[in-house]
Amino acid sequence: MPVRVLVVDDSSFFRRHLTVILNADPRIQVVGSAGDGREAVDQALALHPDVITMDVEMPVMDGISAVREIMRLRPTPILMLSALTTEGAEATLNALDAGAVDFLPKSFEESPADRTRALDELRQRVCQIAQRGGRPLSQRPIVHPPLPKQTQTSHAVPPAAPHRVKRDYRLVVIGASTGGPVALQEILTQLPSSFPLPLLLVQHMPATFTPTFAARLNQLCPVRVREAQDGDLLERGTALLAPGGKQMTLDDRGTRVLVRESDPALHYRPSVDVTFTSAARAFPGHVLALVLTGMGADGRAGARLLKQGNSTVWAQNEASCVVYGMPMAVVEAGLADRVLPLSEFGAALTASV
Repeated sequence: MPVRVLVVDDSSFFRRHLTVILNADPRIQVVGSAGDGREAVDQALALHPDVITMDVEMPVMDGISAVREIMRLRPTPILMLSALTTEGAEATLNALDAGAVDFLPKSFEESPADRTRALDELRQRVCQIAQRGGRPLSQRPIVHPPLPKQTQTSHAVPPAAPHRVKRDYRLVVIGASTGGPVALQEILTQLPSSFPLPLLLVQHMPATFTPTFAARLNQLCPVRVREAQDGDLLERGTALLAPGGKQMTLDDRGTRVLVRESDPALHYRPSVDVTFTSAARAFPGHVLALVLTGMGADGRAGARLLKQGNSTVWAQNEASCVVYGMPMAVVEAGLADRVLPLSEFGAALTASV
């Protein structure tokens, strides 16, 4: 049976446009549309769609409120379609906190090649998140008041004290895609401010979203989080988020991050494989890598190099993933040392370092 989709947007033109795009895929059937959040809630209850595409700014009831109400009354996988603006990024992250599982840019690229890829990704994303069947994430992040962050002078990280570690880890690297913003927030909010290692975060996300996402994580999490800039030093207790549209690697000494324009041939910008590969070369045998929820297989090639150097790879389990693609690729390749539910990563990280 095709995936049954409810399209929600206050623009009648965009609703028709999106309906044509989705119905062009035989795996998908648009079963209804709504022009505001209140109508979206009513249609969700009446039509029982498999997936809902949701606008943010709408009259009567906005998209965030509609997501919250739908998740309360009839949990359904919701894909936010967002404007590529700072305001759009903030609203989208709020919608993910309310229960939406993923987002995509609302505007499609102008060039034929980019447009085709964007439309294919939209259809594929709808089909993938439909498989969740409205299951809620195992545990939404519990947001506590942020703890004061110690002001420290930037410095390269010396090896962690032997009595604090079970293995001599020097770096934690985390890769995620679909469902990743909520997963990263859940993990990082569980880490103490005294976390003794630097962290690198790679989340598939547009360039206009990563500064807002980093600032949000920094406000919510005991560890410090910021968007990486070229030349940043690795610091213990600090997580650097790869900027959208670029690639983040490490210098030869493994003390600074390098942020560069991406090779146009690479599909993911940033790419988990690129950062994992760089970490494997900089810290052979001393990396703890996490592969979280997401479509595709980004991270598998990098995980293989990490394992060849005797580093450690953990993967998120299927039950707690929004899309069990990236972790599955690592698990099925025999590269995962541990497979954990999302709710256990924070405690496991703290215990391991």
